Amino acid sequence: MAGTAVFFTSDPDNAPTALLHSLKHYKVLHEHNVILTVVTADTPRIDPEERVELEAVSKTFSRVRIRYGFMESPNIPKALAIARKAGWTFDIMSTSFFLSRRTLKPAKNSLMPHWQDKLFITLARSSDDATNYFQIPSERVVEVVTQVTI
Repeated sequence: MAGTAVFFTSDPDNAPTALLHSLKHYKVLHEHNVILTVVTADTPRIDPEERVELEAVSKTFSRVRIRYGFMESPNIPKALAIARKAGWTFDIMSTSFFLSRRTLKPAKNSLMPHWQDKLFITLARSSDDATNYFQIPSERVVEVVTQVTI
């Protein structure tokens, strides 16, 4: 498939859930595929020169690691502009960002009291949307949802 697919993951050593589901359902890969990991550092700020690490895995796969200080708000489009200066060529209008999201539902035989399950699920639903948090253009995002029983 033409274009670039960026798959977000917190663990770059394992295949992102969105990538696995994309392969399972669409049975195709993009021309260029990127495994992107956002890391929060122990320092308040990261120098822009140290923000982005690029690693070519093959002709069609790359790993990108973006670092932010704990006082910074992640802005993926700005970080990708830094990556472009470092040699990564891509067109934002032909790039799709794949995010994995989990929806939670209570198990019938949960070890926790029912009210705790409901409270945890309610709090999880009220968390910030990854598209907003990472400041990704919403028209370029594909969310892959997995239902998890707790």
